[in-house]
Formats: sequence, structure tokens, C-alpha cells
Amino acid sequence: MTLSAFIHVQHLLGTGHVLRAAAIGRALAERGVAVTLATGNTLPPHADVSGLEIVELPPVRAADARFKTFLTPEGREIDDGWKTARRQATLGAFTARPYDLLLSETWPFGRRPFAFEMEPLVATARALDRPPLVAASIRDILVRKQQLWKEEQMAELAEAFYDRVLVHSDPEFIRLEDSFPFTDRIAPLLRYTGFVDTSTGRPDAPDGDGEDEVIVSCGGGAVGADLLAAAIDARPLSRRACDCTWRLLAGHDIDAATFDALSNKASIGIVLERARRDFPSLLARARLSVSQAGYNTVLDVLRAGVPAVFVPFAQIKETEQQQRAGALQRHGRAVVTPEASLTPESLAAAIDDALALPKRRFTVQTGGAERSADILMDDLERRSR
Repeated sequence: MTLSAFIHVQHLLGTGHVLRAAAIGRALAERGVAVTLATGNTLPPHADVSGLEIVELPPVRAADARFKTFLTPEGREIDDGWKTARRQATLGAFTARPYDLLLSETWPFGRRPFAFEMEPLVATARALDRPPLVAASIRDILVRKQQLWKEEQMAELAEAFYDRVLVHSDPEFIRLEDSFPFTDRIAPLLRYTGFVDTSTGRPDAPDGDGEDEVIVSCGGGAVGADLLAAAIDARPLSRRACDCTWRLLAGHDIDAATFDALSNKASIGIVLERARRDFPSLLARARLSVSQAGYNTVLDVLRAGVPAVFVPFAQIKETEQQQRAGALQRHGRAVVTPEASLTPESLAAAIDDALALPKRRFTVQTGGAERSADILMDDLERRSR
């Protein structure tokens, strides 16, 4: 009998969450599992969802990094009516057929504003005559909450509803307790998988693209325009990288007007284009990477072995990218410059410092999608016995 899995993912600003969920879904599908991926936002154009059945839930995105206001594609703020429709769509998709596995991405360790949907989903799963294995998929670092009771509630929800919590990190590099104070409460549920590689199946860049270039990227989100603008003005200020092409990659959520303004600002020696599926191939050829410190981007940089400058996204209360970038800086693997004090001058100085770092090989455990699938398949086999 074919096993089946229902994966729920909600990405709000960047694309890392949905790319990781899709990678785990593909790994399960390769093991013979029929996988349904229910996505709460529009899939990015570079997402590989081959072999997966896609359920497009009513889409929503965050208005900004406060994660307080959520908008439909038409720009309308969601209301109680929208939440009811979204909850019904999610529960309808999940109950349309029996599932052996329910995997929630981030929840219950984030996405608190979506409790209206997620609490009924996991409660429905638990109440079935034949409940599925219920698992959570979380990245290496969680965003700290100002109120400790919110973090304790995360642990309580995991204890009450979950059979497994997959942490997509290398425990020799970053451990869950570094960002989650109630890790001991859920220790029996935890399994470290290594980092989830989302670059598999990406095409190679055309000949010449990326060769000895500075690659400036801001992931798939809409929050990197300031980094791209600073990079345009930083090129002539750099002592070690003013002689090469700087290729700036704008996320697909950066609006057309902002993209056009950056394009008009760009001078000779700068190429501005949209984010590309061959990004890992560009990095492998590059002189240097400049980026934010999102999960997927950092993994791509580490794999390429290229010198790096990280400008971690740190707006409002975001701490995740700062922690990840700081860990890499402590390992002597990168230079970090704070977003709050980013200027063309500070960026140029950071680039020169990064190019002066001694060459060091620093690797982390990867294969997280495959390891996640193996853990879940093992859990399902034990349940069947």
C-alpha cells in the first residue's frame, strides 16, 4: 500500500520555507510516498515541486517584517471571513483522503498568527480514528520571542500534538537550544537532519557568467533592495574588487518600480537582473558573495567555498540571520556588517576584509531532506509494526 503525506507550508516574505518543504516532499516522493504540498502563498518560479501534488490554499503574504499585517495578492488585509475560508480550505484538503503523515513547516515553533488554521489542523489529525504521524519541520534557528510564555506554549503544543520534530541543522554548528529555551521539554521528539540542500537540480550558469565576479544577492524576498542599492555605490570604493563585474540579483518579490530604479542607478561594471535558478553555479565561479544570511543562501555560500560578506536581515525583532551570520564569523568563514549601519563605505570595507581572510575549509552536515525522509519513513514503519 502506498504511503501518503500532507505537507503544510506558509512562506511570508522570503522563499526558504517553501523551498525546504518542497525538498523534503521530493525526498519522500523518491521513497514511494504520495506527497501533497499545501502552500499558503504563491510558489516562487524557481521552486522544484516535481513529483508533488500541489494544493494552492488562499494565498497570503506579510506586509513587512513586523509580521503583523497580512495581505492577499490584491493587497487587501485578511479578516475573519478570509480566515474562515482559509481554515476550511486547509481542513478540506487534509480530510479529502487518508494520510499517513502530516508535516507542518515551522508551526508550532512560529507562524503564531496562523493558529486559527494550524491548531484545528493538528487537532483534526489527532482526532481521526487512524491518526497520522504528526511531525514538525524547523530550520536551524528560531526567532526569539520577547514574551517567554509564547516560547513555552510552543513546547506545550509540540508535546500535546507531535510525534517528531525535525531540526534542519548540523548540531556541531548550531543547536536548537541556542535559540529555543525550552528545548529540554521536547528533547525526546528531536532529530537533527543536517541542513536541507535546496540547490539540487539547478542548471549550470552559461559560460562566463559568475566568473571572478562579486555576486550580490538578497534571496527571494522583498527586503533586500537597500543592500542592492548600497552595492551599486560600493563598487568604486572597494580596493580589492573594483576591477571585476558585480552581478546583483534582485528577488522576484522586489517590485518592478524598485527594480527599474536600481537599474537606472547601476553604472558600468554592474549587472542587475532577477534572481536566477543557476545561483549556486554562479557562486562556485565567483570571487566573492555578498548576501543576507538566510538559511538557503548561507548553505549555497558554504558549498561554493567562496569568501563571503553577510548583511543579516535584522529589521524589527528578527534575530535569526544575525545568529547564523555570527556563527560563521566566529569560525573565520565570513565578514558580517550590520544592516542598521549599512552604507556603501561599510560594505566596501567589509568586502575588502573578506577577500583578505585566509582560505579555510568549513563544512557543515547537509543532506537534510534525504535524512528527514529517512527518519519519517523509519517512524512510519515503527508505527505500522
